[in-house]
Amino acid sequence: AKVINMSLGGGGACDTTSQNAINSARSRGTTVVVAAGNENQNASNSNPANCAGVIAAAAVGPTGGRASYSNYGTVVDVAAPGGNMSTGTANGIYSTLNAGTQGPGADNYAYYQGTSMATPHVAGVAALLYQAKPTATPDQIEAAIRNSARAFPATCSQCGTGIVDAPAAIAAIT
Repeated sequence: AKVINMSLGGGGACDTTSQNAINSARSRGTTVVVAAGNENQNASNSNPANCAGVIAAAAVGPTGGRASYSNYGTVVDVAAPGGNMSTGTANGIYSTLNAGTQGPGADNYAYYQGTSMATPHVAGVAALLYQAKPTATPDQIEAAIRNSARAFPATCSQCGTGIVDAPAAIAAIT
């Protein structure tokens, strides 16, 4: 895999096992994108967002400001749409589901919110960047994403460099 999406998280410091796995993936040229967390706290207290070598994604709501639940802080690299269902279910991110409990079942959809919804936006852009420049390194992918992000149209203090911007990131990497 060239990109790993980790829409998950927990509390505490980055543990050795997680950091070793991230380092191993990066040594193979893989970009690791992680959720900043949904506790409305500094992401330096959230694992794996506080691990080295990852792109940590915060969430913005429909106004482009930090979603009330999104973690923040200096470990956050960039933000992406994560939804804000406090203003209505339709303000979430429409996501795919599968009804199967012991195997594949019927496909369906539901609205969700969270940095786990924001992270795939960033991972998708990282994948597009590898398509545009297959020889790119994880550091180059991160730099292109961070340096090309759109300015926040609303308050998003410590949410990274801006909102991920796919066309601008592709222009930056090429």
